[in-house]
Amino acid sequence: MHPKVFREFEKISSSRATHGRVLEVGAVPGETSLLCMRSLNSARQKIGINLNGPDEYKDFKILNTNANDMSIFQDGYFDMTLCNGVLEHDKFFWRSISEIRRVTKSGGLIVIGVPGYVQLTGNLAAVQANILFRIFKKIRWHSFMPSLFRSTLTLEVHNAPGDYYRFTEQTFREVFFLGFNDIKVIHINFPPNIIGSAIKP
Repeated sequence: MHPKVFREFEKISSSRATHGRVLEVGAVPGETSLLCMRSLNSARQKIGINLNGPDEYKDFKILNTNANDMSIFQDGYFDMTLCNGVLEHDKFFWRSISEIRRVTKSGGLIVIGVPGYVQLTGNLAAVQANILFRIFKKIRWHSFMPSLFRSTLTLEVHNAPGDYYRFTEQTFREVFFLGFNDIKVIHINFPPNIIGSAIKP
């Protein structure tokens, strides 16, 4: 996990300090686990799930569970659910989203991080477009320019075990967090990571 991504999760989590139960979907036994965030030091219970479990690290256990079916947890069991860098590898990510929503209690916080698309917008887009135009002008690829600026760029396949999806801010607002409250979405890094948080009604 990129340190900047970890810091953003920490920042979001610390704004809603929890003393209850926390779940990390895709947890790993190490310091890069989101369950190691300082803002979770007072959490009553921390549980991770991963297909490579079971495992233990410091004050949390990682269970061998598929996020598509978290029936080992009752409805509304967790006060906070975290998930980063998982859904793009999940063939049936909508099942995991449904389960994340189900196991998080009403008033609970959900924070999700996924890779997104490179979007050329605003001032940065103008600078990038100018640089690309100069490069293409030198190599005389004028015919490719219109296609380039109508396309959606994405970088790097991370095949672990498969890499199936990239997401947009619209996905957070209209799919992941549809009907939720206090939705916040940020873009960081390049290639971009999108981190969204919301409160379950």
